[in-house]
Amino acid sequence: MVQYKYKAKDSTGKIVSGTISANDEVDLHERLKAGNLYLIQAKEKVEKRNTKRLKSNVISEFSRNIGKLVGAGVSLVKALRIISEDESINPEEREVYSRVLKLVRSGMALSEALLEQGDAFPPLFINMIKSAEASGNMDQIAMQMASYYDKEYRLNGKVKSSMTYPKILSVMIILVVAIIMGFVMPQFDSLFASMPELPVSTEILLAISAFVKTRWYVLIGVAFVGYIAFELICSIPKVRYLRDKMLIKMPKIGGLMKIIYTARFARTLSSLYSAGISIINCLQIAKNTIGNAYIEQQFDSVISEIRAGGNLSEAIDKVDGFTKKLSSSVMVGEETGALDTMLVSIADQMEFDSEMALNKLVSYLEPVMIVIMAIIVGFIMISVIQPIYGSYQQISTSY
Repeated sequence: MVQYKYKAKDSTGKIVSGTISANDEVDLHERLKAGNLYLIQAKEKVEKRNTKRLKSNVISEFSRNIGKLVGAGVSLVKALRIISEDESINPEEREVYSRVLKLVRSGMALSEALLEQGDAFPPLFINMIKSAEASGNMDQIAMQMASYYDKEYRLNGKVKSSMTYPKILSVMIILVVAIIMGFVMPQFDSLFASMPELPVSTEILLAISAFVKTRWYVLIGVAFVGYIAFELICSIPKVRYLRDKMLIKMPKIGGLMKIIYTARFARTLSSLYSAGISIINCLQIAKNTIGNAYIEQQFDSVISEIRAGGNLSEAIDKVDGFTKKLSSSVMVGEETGALDTMLVSIADQMEFDSEMALNKLVSYLEPVMIVIMAIIVGFIMISVIQPIYGSYQQISTSY
């Protein structure tokens, strides 16, 4: 039995909330229905360990080993023992695997043992293992998850490598400005001091230079506090919701981000649905892998519409943040009775589209960084040259 925190409507339309024990979401829905309550939202209430999430490549390797060993006829307990004794894994991973092995040896199901590890394993992986235990095809689903997390790791790697050049440019901008303000501009102090009048831009530049030279530690402190404050503000649900909504509404960039979000959702949904998990549970799990609070909050109405007997394609088509290609493909799958096949097909296609979208995002970002650097350097050059050129003109007119 699992403890659920739920929100529901009673017969008068009043919102009620509480906790209840149920075997799964379907059982939860039936229990609430027996009490004349209509389920709106539910979340598992689990006492979690404070465990760091394992990386995608680590989960992929763990899943691949499970799939290969179980597929070769090795018992699950022996497979976990072999994995936990592997000399190539780090101590943190070994500790997690050893705890899983201990729980499975005591008679606990693998999915429950993984859930007991707190945040170490993602909900998607746990639910897929739970489905494998019910269907008896642990080796196949484990290999499927290995492929899923391998693709996720490669995509995350591409994101990091794509952002390398913009990050280098950002560091260069900061270093160039710091060197000019802290070391180059002070060399002109005596020259500018002898001039009777300076342009406004030059006075601003000298003030900034003096502040950088004498109060550089204040800038570092302000930058550090500003970063912490920004992270804390963005962690507020309402702020995150507005930020994510603005992101997909931005010209050009918003359309590219929609492709990336759609690809994440499509891949997760296809993996869950092909494993035989109910569509309601699929949506509950898949929405948490999107990475956009604005889109995720729309899924309450999507799930409610599916529970009321609506079509998946029509419900997804109403989500602001997905491309129309997803709902169109789902509609074809529903009409042909091959929804699982269509979901896999659209997931593969959207993954390719997301890689192209990522490359376009980086191609937009690079020239923006270069323009910012050009504006800063140009402002400094104009502010330095303008008074010198003006003084030369005064000297030439005096003769």
